[in-house]
Amino acid sequence: MALDLRLQVKLSQQLVMTPQLQQAIKLLQLSRVELADVVTEELAENPLLEEGVDPKEERDELSTELEKEPVSDVEVSPEQEVKAENEGMEDIDWQTYLEGYSLNSSSPRDSYEDQEERPSYESLLTKKSSLVDHLMWQLGLSKVGQDERLAAAEIIGNLDDVGYLHASIEELVETSGRSVEVVEQALQRVRMFDPAGVAARNLQDCLLLQLERMELGDSLAAVILRDYISELEGRKYQVIAKSLKTPLDEVLEAAKLISELDPRPGLQYNEEDIHYIVPDIYVKKVGDEYVVTQNDEGLPNLRINSLYRSALTNSDSVDKKANEYIQDKMRSAVWLIKSIHQRQRTIYKVTKSIVKFQRAFFDHGIEHLKPLVLRDVAEDIEMHESTVSRVTTNKYVQTPQGLFELKFFFNSGINTADGDSVASESVKSRIKEIIAGEDQKKPYSDQKIVTLLKEQDINIARRTVTKYREMLGLGSSTERKRLF
Repeated sequence: MALDLRLQVKLSQQLVMTPQLQQAIKLLQLSRVELADVVTEELAENPLLEEGVDPKEERDELSTELEKEPVSDVEVSPEQEVKAENEGMEDIDWQTYLEGYSLNSSSPRDSYEDQEERPSYESLLTKKSSLVDHLMWQLGLSKVGQDERLAAAEIIGNLDDVGYLHASIEELVETSGRSVEVVEQALQRVRMFDPAGVAARNLQDCLLLQLERMELGDSLAAVILRDYISELEGRKYQVIAKSLKTPLDEVLEAAKLISELDPRPGLQYNEEDIHYIVPDIYVKKVGDEYVVTQNDEGLPNLRINSLYRSALTNSDSVDKKANEYIQDKMRSAVWLIKSIHQRQRTIYKVTKSIVKFQRAFFDHGIEHLKPLVLRDVAEDIEMHESTVSRVTTNKYVQTPQGLFELKFFFNSGINTADGDSVASESVKSRIKEIIAGEDQKKPYSDQKIVTLLKEQDINIARRTVTKYREMLGLGSSTERKRLF
């Protein structure tokens, strides 16, 4: 069989991930805050992009200006010349007026002396004090020597986020360059600072420090913490009472006092700032129907700069390299605007489909949430499942039932006794309600919860109840038990 070389023309189709397509996919899965950052960065890099005025705001400003204009009953013909009245203008002392006018004030009556008395802008800025800042401030107010001050600063710098000290004395001596006596003296001083329990070695040490601050170092609670910490963790109060030959009521009272102490004293200074979620879309009920509206507030209204647009129109008068640069930036800007519009339209379609499938939830609440998968919505809006998955990531919707992530509405189904199916989130909600209504002195076991759910026609295994309970952050029956 002879081998020879041949040329063959073949026509085929394939999907190519162009940079523009990658950008569109990236924008699709960004959250609202991330999208605003990308748009801000693109506005700074691309000179062809500019932030336009919102059409609604432009109409409001126009109507406001029209309201301010006085209405005259005298009609003026186009040929008639209107002359401004200059009477009295020469009587104004413009030099004095300009000297008394302040560019930083809306009123010419404000003087420079008044501005000097006002606090500066920097003095109005505040910074949340961290645990290190709070302790260093107390150290600065303490009358200590230079060696002890440096050793105390080294100790404060080695505290973790909750205020515990894990570094040993030997390590502190090596890093601070001070003697053992100085480091130990500095450690005792730091342990006297606020909050109580800071610079403790472990949980037991932290709680004992707080009891000593309350002048309860010799109380029953301190004895239990020192000698019966393992029994206390296991809630073996009767064993503790029998060992100490103390009435059970007193042991329970001491355990109640211990439970009111703060196991993480430094966490109150190291908590992160709260970031509020802004919904990407709203679902409101108007009459008997639900209306879906997009939230465009906070997103800049992008448009192409008119100067560069006219430069492209008159490309003959523009340098070749400059023309290529403008065309490249023009394609990038147009694609970004189209990608953002496509993102908004896709979020709108997905939300409309979710409202159609989960109508019972919007009417009655989480107990009526139905099982839903990505394929159902993808087939409804004629898109791929991966597109729906990207759209529902980090996107939030404000509904009459509250604020939810779009992924919340997609969950598996659990069969009921009558052959229907109920959403897993609905089962979690029912488990949470059952535990919330239990007697804290005799909490329900997981098997008891299975029995109670079966009475509601929900048949699930005990291990499923355990899994859902742990996902809700709820402890076992032993951990939920409260004797006081």
